[in-house]
Amino acid sequence: MQESPPSCPIPRWQLLKQELKNVGPEEFDHLRAAAEKGTLIDVRSEAEYGDFHLEGARNINYLGPNFLEEMDRLDPDKTYLVYCRSGRRSVRACTLMKNAGLKNLVHLDGGINAYAE
Repeated sequence: MQESPPSCPIPRWQLLKQELKNVGPEEFDHLRAAAEKGTLIDVRSEAEYGDFHLEGARNINYLGPNFLEEMDRLDPDKTYLVYCRSGRRSVRACTLMKNAGLKNLVHLDGGINAYAE
């Protein structure tokens, strides 16, 4: 009988998050007010974006079939502010963006749910 591998005590998305610049809603809003047009990115689904999104956000669905192509169109010299609902998808999206050469990323810790807290 084969033993199962030991489980990681910290979820993978939380390990990835440690590699990002994570900010809370107050700092995110401050940065958002000064952000260049087109640099606020909502990585949720089109339906979620349609229901509610932060003003000025563009939608690039992390789970969509064109995420990588849309990410490749982003300017690597710009700073992007990235969010989702809870922060999990945006952590993964930021990790892919970072690996693709986009180094100036700001992640909304806790996603838009953090505004309710």
